[in-house]
Amino acid sequence: MSHAPQPSAAPLLWLVVNAASGSNDDASVAQLIDAFAAAGRPAERTIRFPEDDLPTRAALDEAGVGTLAVFTGDGTANSQVRHLIGWDGEVLVLPGGTQNLLAKALHGEDCTADAVVAAFAEGRLTRQQRPAVETSQGPALVEVLAGPGATWADVREGVRDLDIGTIASALGEAVRTTASGPTVRVIDPALGKPEGYRALRIDAGTGTLTLDGYDAQGIGDVAAQGVAMLVKRDFRAGPHDKLGTCDRLTCASDAPIALMIDGERHDGDLRETFACITLPVHFLASAAPGG
Repeated sequence: MSHAPQPSAAPLLWLVVNAASGSNDDASVAQLIDAFAAAGRPAERTIRFPEDDLPTRAALDEAGVGTLAVFTGDGTANSQVRHLIGWDGEVLVLPGGTQNLLAKALHGEDCTADAVVAAFAEGRLTRQQRPAVETSQGPALVEVLAGPGATWADVREGVRDLDIGTIASALGEAVRTTASGPTVRVIDPALGKPEGYRALRIDAGTGTLTLDGYDAQGIGDVAAQGVAMLVKRDFRAGPHDKLGTCDRLTCASDAPIALMIDGERHDGDLRETFACITLPVHFLASAAPGG
């Protein structure tokens, strides 16, 4: 007696959350878990970073996970994706942080977690690989800030944690460093002012490196950058020069170059090289590639 083939079960879904991220708390996490369950794609496991370790591609494969949903800020999303290089499963990035630049690139400027879950459940998302910025400290999924201006990330950490002591000390250091720290020069190809900039912002969203230079000629400019970072929560809103595009660039400074990669601070060397790469990770996206 023959039997009709049974439909195969959907691959398992795991969820990564970070309660320290900007729009991420116990209530929003519970709401998201309910949304996945109501959509017929329940999260079989919820990983609560940093209490739990971020899952590796080996752990996901062993458990039979096909989709990893990430409800965090850009920094934690970056850390998670670094564990998934070469994974054949799919990463579903949800807006769970402050700026959510990666989620916006994948799903549109006004994306919400509920809308993304609905599109996922209805099969309206496409699988894509995305360009990224290769750095000495690992890939940037959204952007890199290089130079003294990157120290404003330390102030933002204090604001996020509501740590007044950290805010005060980091604010003073950021102002001093941005105003008087050694500039960063783009030397290959030679772009922008020969004397360099207080910060360089680099992204690969269009499939090539796009470079902006930020300067601070006096305390007014320093304050403008600080307002952009702390009030508008977007350093890119500060005054800057558009320096052009290229596939690869090298910059240099007279001191080790401070880096902010997807919102997280790292320390570079006296000379840093950045390149546009295609990251071997599959994202689920509402927007067109590079959108």
